[in-house]
Formats: sequence, C-alpha cells, structure tokens
Amino acid sequence: MITYDRLYIGGQWVAPAGGDVLEVRSPHDRSLVGTAPHAVPADVDRAVAAARRAFDEGPWPRMSPQERSTVVERFSKLYAARAEEFAALVTSENGSPLWFTRWTHQQSLPEMTDAYLRAAAALGWEEQVGAVGEAVTRLRREPVGVVAAVIPWNAPHQSALVKLVPALLAGCTVILKASPETALDAVALAEVFDEAGLPEGVVSILPAGRETSEYLVAHPGVDKIAFTGSTAAGRRIASIAGEQLKRVSLELGGKSASIILEDADLTAVVAGLKALSLGNNAENCVAHTRILAPRSRYEEVVGALTAMVEGIRVGDPADPETFIGPMVRADQQQRVRSYIELGIAEGARMVTGGPETPEGLEGGYYVRPTLFADVDSDMRIAREEIFGPVLVVIPFDDEDDAVRIANDSEYGLGGGVWTADRDHGVEVARRIRTGWMTVNGAAPTYDGAFGGYKSSGIGREFGAAGLTQYIEYKTIAV
Repeated sequence: MITYDRLYIGGQWVAPAGGDVLEVRSPHDRSLVGTAPHAVPADVDRAVAAARRAFDEGPWPRMSPQERSTVVERFSKLYAARAEEFAALVTSENGSPLWFTRWTHQQSLPEMTDAYLRAAAALGWEEQVGAVGEAVTRLRREPVGVVAAVIPWNAPHQSALVKLVPALLAGCTVILKASPETALDAVALAEVFDEAGLPEGVVSILPAGRETSEYLVAHPGVDKIAFTGSTAAGRRIASIAGEQLKRVSLELGGKSASIILEDADLTAVVAGLKALSLGNNAENCVAHTRILAPRSRYEEVVGALTAMVEGIRVGDPADPETFIGPMVRADQQQRVRSYIELGIAEGARMVTGGPETPEGLEGGYYVRPTLFADVDSDMRIAREEIFGPVLVVIPFDDEDDAVRIANDSEYGLGGGVWTADRDHGVEVARRIRTGWMTVNGAAPTYDGAFGGYKSSGIGREFGAAGLTQYIEYKTIAV
C-alpha cells in the first residue's frame, strides 16, 4: 500500500492544512491501493500565494524560453525512468487496462512533450511584424500568469501534462488540482517535478474534490483556468471565469461519430474501432461510440462489430491480456448500466452485452461491453455521453445523410471516416463540425490541435495551438 502524508505546494513538501485523507481503492476488487492528503481551501490559498509570488517576483517567467525548455526536457527524462511504475499505478487506481496506461506513459506522453518543445523552439517570442516609416511594430508573447489546471481521473498524467508542459514553457506558474480517484499518481508526479529543479513556487499539486476545485477556479489570484472534464462542470467553470474575466480553456465531453462509407474495408474498420471506440474502457471523451453504417451494408457491419465486441477480454486491468477493465467507481458502473437499460426501453435492439455484471467479476465495478443496433439518432443513447463501453449503430441512406447525422449532436470533439478513397475521406471529414477527425483510423501527431466545437469545449491542446493558450500578446510600437 502507498501512503503519502504531505502535499507538494510551491516546491515544498508540507503538512496539509486539514486532516481529511483520501482513500484510493481498486475498482477491480475494492482493495485499498493507498492514501493521500485531501487538500482543502487553506491549501489552495498557500499554493496560489506561492504561485503568485513566483510569477510576480521570481525567475521563472523571466528566464529565456530556452532555459525553461531545458528544465522541461530534464523533467521528461526523469519521467521516462518511472513510466512503467506510473502505468501500473494508474491502472491500480482507476481500472484503465495496462495495455492502455503503458502506451500512454511510455509512448504518448513523451511524444506530446516533444511536440510542445518543438512548438516553443519555433515560436517567435518577440518579433518585428511591421513598419511605417521609422516606426516599427513589435509583437511580444508573454505568459498569461498563474494557471489553475483541473483534471479528471480517466487519463490523469496525460490530462495533467497536456496543461503543465505548455504552461511551464510559456513561463506560467501552475496549481494542478487532481482527482480524488487518482490522488496517488498526482503526488508521485509531484516527486518528478521536485527532482527536475523548478524554482520555488512554480508548481503545486493538490488532490481534492469538487469543493476545493471550485474554490481554486474562483480564487482571485488565478489568471487562467485550464479544465478537462464534463460539459456540465465546464459550463460552471466558464461562468466563474466570465464573472472574473479570467482566461479559460475547456476540454469537455463528446459523442463522436464514425462514418463507414460503402467502399470501406470492414475488417480494417472493426480492427480500428476496437481501440477508437472502446480504448481505456470507453471512459474516453473522444470515443467513437456512434457508428454510422450504410443501409446497404448495415447487417454486415452489425455482425462484424458484434464479433469484435464479444471477442473482447474483460477483467483484471493489471493483466496485459485484458482489453477492458472496470469502471472507476460504483456510481459510474451504475450510470453505464442505466444507459443500457434505457437503450432497451427506447426500443433499440441490444445485439450483445447487457446490464448484468460479467460473470466472475462481481467484486469490481464491471459492465458488459454492449452493442445496440436499429438506433435512431433521437434516442438518448445516441445523444448523451455515456462514458462507458456502450456502442450504437445508426443506419444512413447516403453520404449527405451520414454527414447530417454526424453533425446532429451538441458535441463536436472527435470522429472518423472509413473509406477506400482517402482523398474522398478527407472531403467528408471537412464537412463534420468537430475538432479532431481521423480517416481510416489514422493517428494524428501531437503537432496538431486537439479540442472541440460546440459543447465539447473552448480552446485547443497539443503543439503550437496548445502552447498559445498560455500566452498573452503585447504589441510595442517604437
């Protein structure tokens, strides 16, 4: 069992202001994984004061971009040495399967950090942009200030570093508010930042619940809020930011549609959708949970997806052979079950799965991967984010109908097109009102931009677009 009794505030390991302890329990068997302090508003006050002092008076914002990049590079190397440890820890906390956490911590996160470093190196931090006679105009990019980064439990280190890395490269100071379900990996992440040698006050990491989160985002000492989580919580944060005119970026929910065109290779489609639709237990904001199939091949698509879903191994997430583990909590397990029951009540055809717990896994928060066919896009199971392994197959008449259905959503985060004609796939992708599209399951690089249209958020992450979320622009005319 892992036990932490200190919080990392402003570069110091300090006793928490309150006496509450967060117990992190395995969603696989409910055993105690470890404990960590529960940060309270008084801890937030200390963290914001340290961050404010470090930003207003300290060296970090005044260092050159290259000097900051050197520190981030050092952090990345230290992190890589513990990547396997972190993968196993996150799996034990939130039930993400080990294949997914290993990929995230050993491959995805280093690539993401490298893309941010490339963007920082290429950015013109101060440059001449115009001249009229002897008067010249210079454009300067400066850090936005003190950042409150608030993250969820489903991919905690990815959610943390996608904000921390660009904020630090820009010269900001950061308070990270981590989720109670993944409090242990948050404190472990603080150990790496401590070893990397950041100046005092630059980073604080606080595991805490909703009350402390709201206190942090409303704190007058915070200049910018960076949030990943539900659309409902994002609306609340946006309202707080609007009242105070704080900068805000929000990465929120999704209900991504994957369009299977008539000429698609169904074998490749199903292989790709296994990860795109059900990766990380489908507790994933970009999961392709709406599968749009042409009527001419509808039953063929349903049959192929059924075979894929029924062939998935569900079980202990620490087993490398497991593809889907448990839901993170009992209430999330019940939420997914209730949507399966709702789909049946709405008249959809449940092809495989169901609301019952998989046999032999009653000790954890498991659900059966479930596939619905004959789904109308007006059904709630086709419109609402379930955040669990429930897929719906919706028929379409022609390509225009497919585009209409894909766009008929309050969300616009991810999506895909499957076709033998890649150029035509790009044409269809351009018609979808969403922030991140794949053609034939291609994985975008982290030099692109990630974020959503509509209720899926505000702002972007990854690469140059993500770095600019932490920058203010100053024009100087000379």
